[in-house]
Amino acid sequence: MSQQSNKLPEGSEPSGSSQTTAAEERIYTASQGKLIWWKFRKHKLAILGGIVLVLLYTLAILCEFVSPYRVGTRHEGFEYAPPQRIRFFQPEKGLQRPFVYGLKRERHPVTYRYRFAEDRSQVHPIRFFVRGERYKFWGRWETDVHLFGVAAPEGRIFLFGTDTLGRDLFTRILYGGRVSLSVGLVGVFLTFILGLIIGGASGFFGGIVDEIIQRVIELLRSIPTIPLWMALSAALPRDWPLVRLYFGITILLSLISWTALARVVRGKLLSLRDEDFVMAAKLAGSGEWRIITRHLLPSFASHIIVSITGTIPGMILGETSLSFLGLGLQPPAVSWGVLLRDAQQVVEVAHHSWLLIPCLFVITAVLMFNFLGDGLRDAADPYAR
Repeated sequence: MSQQSNKLPEGSEPSGSSQTTAAEERIYTASQGKLIWWKFRKHKLAILGGIVLVLLYTLAILCEFVSPYRVGTRHEGFEYAPPQRIRFFQPEKGLQRPFVYGLKRERHPVTYRYRFAEDRSQVHPIRFFVRGERYKFWGRWETDVHLFGVAAPEGRIFLFGTDTLGRDLFTRILYGGRVSLSVGLVGVFLTFILGLIIGGASGFFGGIVDEIIQRVIELLRSIPTIPLWMALSAALPRDWPLVRLYFGITILLSLISWTALARVVRGKLLSLRDEDFVMAAKLAGSGEWRIITRHLLPSFASHIIVSITGTIPGMILGETSLSFLGLGLQPPAVSWGVLLRDAQQVVEVAHHSWLLIPCLFVITAVLMFNFLGDGLRDAADPYAR
């Protein structure tokens, strides 16, 4: 039997070599953005935080459409009405579409305080895209279509109850979220600009510039935050329009909150300004601001992201605190801090605990921003595994 030759036909290649060549052709270089996204999507809490924040901002943007009533609508006879339960089962008819029972006012037999109880004789089905009170969406387009509500004119739906004037708390929380959440975004933009410019100048130039900037930062950080906010907010004229007062408070919060980001930027620039790539950029003819913005700042983007995402919750808490103390936005403006002013009295909270629901939204927003910031920091850190 002749032995089979191990030689391949001329011009042919081993199958393993062709597979290797095909695999090499599929290899491509991922961009920095893709690398960050691949690492970010492994952070489950950060994904959760991003989803919840998108939901909160969507509800705030569409608050006129999502809420069943207008923000200032008063429901006579329904002051301090408790949250209504959404039901799907009625003993007489069995399972059916979502509905709420009506409310009737009665006097407690022991405390003699008025309270609300379910009126099983009134059944109000919950309908979607119902017509109700007319409103102007973003102050431009007038319509009367709401996401949900009850069709009966005498029916009411209070998912979070009502306040002392009979206004729907769910509606007011959505409108308040538009103000409280936007304060964080507008404020962090100003903080971002001030922190990068001032901190970058302090760390890169050094000398007398660094000394002056650091003394100013130390002075601002040595003043207790709440008294400083109170003093600056009290300096704003009370007769200003609501929009001007809103932007005034946002700017004041930004003028105080930039110091932490400036310190981070300064420290990183001090440690990086003598590196080889900075010297190479100088020899290539790059200017000082180009070196800062194109070479130094991107090298510690993860630290900047953490500072920014940590500043947004601080802005939200700052506006909430000022409005809660009566030094921020004032009624008829609506924010989460303004809504929490109704919960200042212990007696009111004891009898009407749903007045603290806006606090849950503040806690949720701050917590989700922290989750999102942790995920972005880990994803943008080039030294993280």
